[in-house]
Amino acid sequence: MPADDQGTSVISYRGATAIVAGCIIGSGIFMKPATMAAQVGSPVWLAVVWLIAGLFSLCGALIYAELGAMFPKTGGLYVYFREMYGDFPAFLYGWSGFAVINSASVAAIAFVCADYSNYFLHIPDLPPEVAGAWELPLPFLGKLYPLQHAGVKLIAVVLVLGLTWLNYLSVKAGSALQVISTVIKIAALGMLVAGILLSGKGAAVNFIQPGAMEKHGLALVSGIISALTGAFMAYDGWINVTFMAGELQSPRKDIPRSLTTGLLLSMVVYLLVTAAYLYVLPVDTMAKSPLVAEQAMYAALGNVSSTILAAMVVICTFGAVNGNTMAIARVTYAMGNDRLFFPWTGKDHPRYRTPGNALWLHGGWAVILVISGSFDMLADMFTFVAWVFYLLGGIGFFILRRRMPDYPRPYKTWGYPLLPLLFIVFSLFYVISTVWNDVSAFRSGRTPVINSLLGLAITALGLPLYFYFSRKNKKAG
Repeated sequence: MPADDQGTSVISYRGATAIVAGCIIGSGIFMKPATMAAQVGSPVWLAVVWLIAGLFSLCGALIYAELGAMFPKTGGLYVYFREMYGDFPAFLYGWSGFAVINSASVAAIAFVCADYSNYFLHIPDLPPEVAGAWELPLPFLGKLYPLQHAGVKLIAVVLVLGLTWLNYLSVKAGSALQVISTVIKIAALGMLVAGILLSGKGAAVNFIQPGAMEKHGLALVSGIISALTGAFMAYDGWINVTFMAGELQSPRKDIPRSLTTGLLLSMVVYLLVTAAYLYVLPVDTMAKSPLVAEQAMYAALGNVSSTILAAMVVICTFGAVNGNTMAIARVTYAMGNDRLFFPWTGKDHPRYRTPGNALWLHGGWAVILVISGSFDMLADMFTFVAWVFYLLGGIGFFILRRRMPDYPRPYKTWGYPLLPLLFIVFSLFYVISTVWNDVSAFRSGRTPVINSLLGLAITALGLPLYFYFSRKNKKAG
């Protein structure tokens, strides 16, 4: 499977769409709405935040749809960055994806899946005196306790390794599982929405009635920016299908179609599920609920809600873990193929025609993040870093339009140049305002570190590796 469109082309349009929607819809719709409701204090603004995040994610997706159709190669944004800016920015993107952005996402979603799976499995934790015996201090961030939540972590490790093994054996099997799990999760969420909205136990006024915590002026702007971070995290994963372009049957057609379909489908699901929550929970109640989905289901369906919720979260997160596991290793594989990372990560399995070494490297690192318990803080931090790269990709889109005007473009971004410009302006605003928010939180003592800047600092830790591989390639060439 070389890093081009001559690889094992087994993933159909249906499979590509399942990768987009299945990677997006995971734990976010269960975990983020309560925090977002507290940040904006209004059901209308809550819906607006979901719409803004979805529409700007779609704007970005349309830009990357053109790039994906131009360069239908395994590696996605890493490949585009090499064309736009050269090896150095491409390496930084690939490194940050491996080190934290993508791996932490797999670890975080796997932990949520395992946590709710344990509702049925009942694997016990270690005694408190044992669980707290081993601590790992992290500068600026606090302490990690690897032995805490041992039962849940065991399930998460088995899940990550099991899905890594499946995708190691067969691209086709991983794709088929992704299609099945995505269909089941969307059907399950549809039944959840219907069950709550048809229960008759809510009030339509909740859709427009602001809460006592409603924000105004600068407080509202700050709240919207904070809520957007949660919403963008919930929408993240749409880029993953571009990583697998070399294995799509018709990448030039299917990347644009699957990105558009998958994101629109995810937007509809998020808005409907949020509407269902609001129907039975006023926004103030939602904002104070750590388990908003469970509380909403209990209000509508009674005592069976916990079992139903646990099953739904397991279904949604299982598919997201599989989709991310399948896709993210392709970036590291492409880097290894270009000798910008360890060359053995760019090797195909001789029998299965999968990027086996890269898959196991990612799986092993995700397991370490699960056991350490560091994935949550890293995933939150790197939502910002991911959008820095999305911004650079948007700028690079114009660079390629100017530098390569006659290059074949099977798909051209709708609304050019206005829509890509809008995406760049918004991305720049989001990046700057996130830094401003983080600095304010740090100065007021609400956070021990400036999260966004620490994210950039961790990305910069890959610099020695880049110079090592760059020097090695010069000697070899």
